[in-house]
Amino acid sequence: MTMPLPRRMLAVLALLSLHTVAASAQTRDVAGARDYPGIGRFTGSVITGYVVKDFDATRMQAAAFRDGQPADARRLEGRIVRIAYRTNPGPSILEVSRNFETQLAKAGYETLLACDTDACGGIPFTEAIDTLPVPQMWVDGFNYRYFAGRKTEGGRETYASVIVSQNNQDITAQVTIAELGAIANKMVDAAAMAKGLGEAGHIALYGIYFDTDKAVLKPESRPTLEQIAKLLTGQPQLNVFIVGHTDSQGAYEYNLDLSKRRAEAVAAELVKSFRIAQARLRTAGVGLLAPVGSNATDAGRALNRRVELVAP
Repeated sequence: MTMPLPRRMLAVLALLSLHTVAASAQTRDVAGARDYPGIGRFTGSVITGYVVKDFDATRMQAAAFRDGQPADARRLEGRIVRIAYRTNPGPSILEVSRNFETQLAKAGYETLLACDTDACGGIPFTEAIDTLPVPQMWVDGFNYRYFAGRKTEGGRETYASVIVSQNNQDITAQVTIAELGAIANKMVDAAAMAKGLGEAGHIALYGIYFDTDKAVLKPESRPTLEQIAKLLTGQPQLNVFIVGHTDSQGAYEYNLDLSKRRAEAVAAELVKSFRIAQARLRTAGVGLLAPVGSNATDAGRALNRRVELVAP
């Protein structure tokens, strides 16, 4: 007699099935995604997940597990880039991984760890590394290959890891890059805002956060919004322009629209949560047209992604 599956298990199986169908149906990169410079992708792959944080932490393993436990686990802080790929059936896990490993070696990364499933540490190993969630990335704990590398260039330390696995016949891979660095102080208080407006007519704010290609304010933006509200509440006659800026990645018209929507999101939040009169806030988006850094470098692009207050 066949025993019926528990309801919870049926729900999980249905969810995994939907994820598999969604992944198989994807034929182009997710919006705003791009390969990491100098590394690229395996031929025929599409980007299924893309997350870039100017400051975050990630977990990398620099050695295989011993007795089921990490032997050299590293928590890395700095600019973190996570890119997940899916490759159609054909290549093996080893072929895809070796291509990434060769490219990373050419880019100057020395190998810290290169291992397959059992040599790495099996399922516990996959639970101790940093991967994007299903359906962006899929890791089969019984069948994968992992690589971790490190390079130092110009006094700057960068780590890279690649996890390659398989979902049905598709090969999945995630590249994670950690550019080590201390967190930048992006807090600008009301007094500094007033000083910048008075002396230069504008001030750049780097404590306003959005996800890539989105215009929805992240919760981490609240401290800076509070300081803008404090400035405007303390100076009832002050009106400001809120101006959005982007880097040069992406289409020109798209960036103009995105920068304006981000400025509008800031104004809307000030009205909604801090009771600032709408008439005191005007918004504009200039996209990539007013850079303060070089768009040819990651550091320059980070400076260009900002919101500014501008005095009328």
